[in-house]
Amino acid sequence: MTGNYPLTRLRRTRASAWSRTLHRENILTPADLIWPLFITSGEGVEEPIASLPGVSRWSVDLIVARAQEAVALGIPVVALFPNTPHDLRSADGAEAHNPDNLMCRAIRAIKAACGDTLGVLTDVALDPYTSHGQDGLVDEAGYVLNDETVAALVDQAVNQARAGADIIAPSDMMDGRIHAIRQALEMNGFPNVQIMSYAAKYASAFYGPFRDAVGSGGLLKGDKKTYQMDPANGDEALREVALDLAEGADSVMVKPGLAYLDIVRRVKDEFAVPVFAYQVSGEYAMIEAAAAAGAGDRDALVLETLLAFKRAGASGILTYHAPHAARLLHG
Repeated sequence: MTGNYPLTRLRRTRASAWSRTLHRENILTPADLIWPLFITSGEGVEEPIASLPGVSRWSVDLIVARAQEAVALGIPVVALFPNTPHDLRSADGAEAHNPDNLMCRAIRAIKAACGDTLGVLTDVALDPYTSHGQDGLVDEAGYVLNDETVAALVDQAVNQARAGADIIAPSDMMDGRIHAIRQALEMNGFPNVQIMSYAAKYASAFYGPFRDAVGSGGLLKGDKKTYQMDPANGDEALREVALDLAEGADSVMVKPGLAYLDIVRRVKDEFAVPVFAYQVSGEYAMIEAAAAAGAGDRDALVLETLLAFKRAGASGILTYHAPHAARLLHG
């Protein structure tokens, strides 16, 4: 047999399953996942969220069961978000500082049940607590005040640390809040509480279902473009990350995820630090809608999109698909 055949055939390593496994560059495991959970008031309460099919709000007692499920699945961290009752929301978000609020009760209950087998990440921002739906305090014109908000966020963060939070995750995008929170944690005896900064959080159209979940969507007056990032900007994200790292962040987050994989890659390449990505509510809902319409296989869509985060350089992913993905990965 004669002929001029190619010496290199990249298909050789793809020809069988064992070879594809051997040559795989990126691997997704349950340990890469963080499971966001929504807390509601009451006991024995599960409230399905219409705009997030398959996701519910859970009362504190049932949140504990979800946390135990995470441990059983090998998911290392849950992220908590409260749906504060409307009668406890106010212009100054004072309920954020209540040591017996939904968030703090959930933290204590999860830590009592799971101890150090599960990390608890807590959101620091005022939007679940304010009557106007903004992440911070506002002036008479509706402008979100930076330094006054930072002071409130510091109190909120320390309140959560006292309840037992392992990772404080400021999602507000106020300037200087990482330094202020880091200093407060140190001064109050919490030197080992981590900060995962929402360092590059964009003013995105993908957050709608999340705002439904925490009850802030119908309350929001105006938008969040004066403090969340412009989707047109990439270099600015690197400046935000550099500042947060200099101020004491242990890890950083890019949010949303799939539409901003270029930012994940740039942050990882530039700083070589732990970078997390949030597969946000709108991205989750699109996958669920596609699967429901028969436009794609749900399991394949879930695993492929999560693997894309790893390929882009993410150390881990916050995703509402976490328990489903973990079960798929366990086989």
